[in-house]
Amino acid sequence: MEIVLLGYMGSGKSTIAKYISDTMNLKLIDLDSYIEKQEGLSISNIFSSKGEIYFRKQEGFYLKEILETKSNFILALGGGTPCYGNNMQSINSSNAISIYLKGSISFLAERLKIGKNKRPLIANLNEEHLTEYIGKHLFERAPFYEQSNYKVKIDNKSIEEIYCDITVQLH
Repeated sequence: MEIVLLGYMGSGKSTIAKYISDTMNLKLIDLDSYIEKQEGLSISNIFSSKGEIYFRKQEGFYLKEILETKSNFILALGGGTPCYGNNMQSINSSNAISIYLKGSISFLAERLKIGKNKRPLIANLNEEHLTEYIGKHLFERAPFYEQSNYKVKIDNKSIEEIYCDITVQLH
């Protein structure tokens, strides 16, 4: 089984992927970590030294590489991954099952407010601007996210509840 989790930052992709990996005994792959390992640089260093265009090109390359492995895995994407190049097309034309972890603007803002200092894109935004930023981004990204095979609402749900919702979709 090949599962790809996608959604906005703060939607819990990495956390849910780890839980699914442990519960279903699937290999866990975090795309950002995979890119860092392959490139020998952190994502922020890739952005600052080589630029976003280079990063997005490599992101698409490594995504295809993972999708072509034909092994059992759970893959957590970066929030922007589905929105660049032909990444959603690559996902949907593979054997992988794509699942959009769908959160509301207000729910995501509450979650992101807590650890925003660790996220360079939003670290300098106050609460009002954070909500506005998320709303704008979700509006732009939703057409890509909505192309996933399944959508799972995450607002106010535990990891276990989200996992149950995902397994219902898979069977």
